[in-house]
Amino acid sequence: MAILDVRHLVIDIPTEDGAVHAVQDVSFSVQEGEFFGIVGESGSGKSVLVQSVMGLIPSAQSSGQVLFQGEDLLSLSSEALRQKRGRDISMIFQDPLSSLHPQYTIGWQIVEQIRAHERVTKQAAKARAIELLEKVRIPDAAARFDSYPHQFSGGMRQRVMIAMSLSLGPAMIIADEPTTALDSTVQAQILDLLGEMREDLGATVVMISHDLGILSRVADRVMVMYGGRKLEIGASENVLGNPAHPYTAGLLRSSSFNRAPGTPLIPIAGRPPSLLRPPAGCVFRDRCPNAMDICGEAPPLQKYSDGTESLCWLTTPPTEPAAPEFSEAEIVATPGNTIVEVEHLSVTFPQRRGEDKTVLSDISLEVRRGETLGLVGESGCGKTTLARAIAGLIPPSAGTIRFDEQDIAGLSDAEWRQMRRKVQVVFQDPFGSLNPKRRVGSIIGDPFRIHRVARGAERLARVQELMELVGLNPEHYNRFPSQFSGGQRQRIGIARAIALNPELVILDEPVSALDVSIQAQVLNLLDELQRELGLTYLFISHDLAVVRHVCDRIAVMDGGKIIELGDAATVSGNPQEAFTKRLLSAAPPEILKIVRERVLLSAEGSAL
Repeated sequence: MAILDVRHLVIDIPTEDGAVHAVQDVSFSVQEGEFFGIVGESGSGKSVLVQSVMGLIPSAQSSGQVLFQGEDLLSLSSEALRQKRGRDISMIFQDPLSSLHPQYTIGWQIVEQIRAHERVTKQAAKARAIELLEKVRIPDAAARFDSYPHQFSGGMRQRVMIAMSLSLGPAMIIADEPTTALDSTVQAQILDLLGEMREDLGATVVMISHDLGILSRVADRVMVMYGGRKLEIGASENVLGNPAHPYTAGLLRSSSFNRAPGTPLIPIAGRPPSLLRPPAGCVFRDRCPNAMDICGEAPPLQKYSDGTESLCWLTTPPTEPAAPEFSEAEIVATPGNTIVEVEHLSVTFPQRRGEDKTVLSDISLEVRRGETLGLVGESGCGKTTLARAIAGLIPPSAGTIRFDEQDIAGLSDAEWRQMRRKVQVVFQDPFGSLNPKRRVGSIIGDPFRIHRVARGAERLARVQELMELVGLNPEHYNRFPSQFSGGQRQRIGIARAIALNPELVILDEPVSALDVSIQAQVLNLLDELQRELGLTYLFISHDLAVVRHVCDRIAVMDGGKIIELGDAATVSGNPQEAFTKRLLSAAPPEILKIVRERVLLSAEGSAL
């Protein structure tokens, strides 16, 4: 029986530039007790779709039907819909820190939600809140009841959000990218927890994600969205193991966990369409490697024997485009060709109260010229602190760091200025590391200005060369960072980092916040630049699939120490430490391809 039945849903959002056609004629159903996944790139309409179910977009203009337990949510008054939220339908948002009020304890916030819907005493609500915190495995729940959100880790905050979502026993839980910013081990814990809640409480889970690996692990059925439309839907194993739509196949080709290590990823060409003016015919036509002349007309909804539905003219399996060709230039890293040597490094931070906190303890490793060395571990293990110490941004408390056999601890200011030309950093958040009030041309040109390398027309020419090198349009020199997509902003950061031909580039989670197709583009770009310019990378990530794909060697960190170090194939294929095995077990499994024939049953008119 369907708990949620969406019929011909259309959502338009008014803006100063016109109406954004965020969701266009989408129909699907979710069965009671099902784990239903929705996947697609940013801007595909996933979040707008589920937020409209919750009535969280007051300015939206909607048509169609959203039947929840037989009742049309779009026809309800604001007060009736408010009663539904939390009690019957709850939501887990992507960023728990911004979803939890920083000035109230987590216990108070759970109690406040319970008492807003039920007439219970504070004591009874508190007892239920503590029971829920115990259920989601918050250690010492009774004592942590009075803690504030900032006193929890990201994974613990997400557990609090799950406890809050369960506080009223809802029939359906909507999880919007609940694991995006979390380590792989914490991701696995949250997914297991959602699965347990579904089994124990009989709740239906609708989860949004751009990570196909995660959905392949937990979802019973998957719906693929693009450009505001439903392009494919069916059982998870069928949609992901034997995609019928070229867009789904493109997402899978872009995923590093689904490609052999060291091979180029195949990103989806181009960019998603503007939803202010959606294209005529198939919405994916301009990016599709299987596009035909007939794709200029509205595609039919193809229905297949395995239950898969695809909004496409194509009735045969999508063909795979050729992988990008990289230059043949290659720098071979050897043990005797070392660029960075770290010996017995320790970093300790003083605390206002109590003993000083040791973040790094007795770290020793070398970075070989021309290689990509991966640093992996859970949040708080010291990965970023180690990278910042190597970059000279944090002074070591003990030990030595040598760059090209020169101890960086004794460098003068003038020597540090020269060292900055050799070591550059690409940060995790491209928007946060770019000044929003400055044009990208001046941002990329900063290294030339600071080091007095080029001026005037020469600087402009070199900046435009860099923009072209990283795949940006040189004509966009005068645009601001806000006028670029997330992937383009990351390219701006890369262009700035390589401006002075550095010897070492430190990449701190460079693709963690990007869609899989954009991830593929950025990772391919980094590989090509390394081959062409002879760069050395220190690659920090919590995504083991990405690390296995791009790195030559992997260093595993835990508790401020390196516990395992070796070539990527050995560490990922035959780990020696229990912690490394736990990290690898949490990584998404490879999606098994289905080779059985799929029979077309019908093609129902046009869905446009």
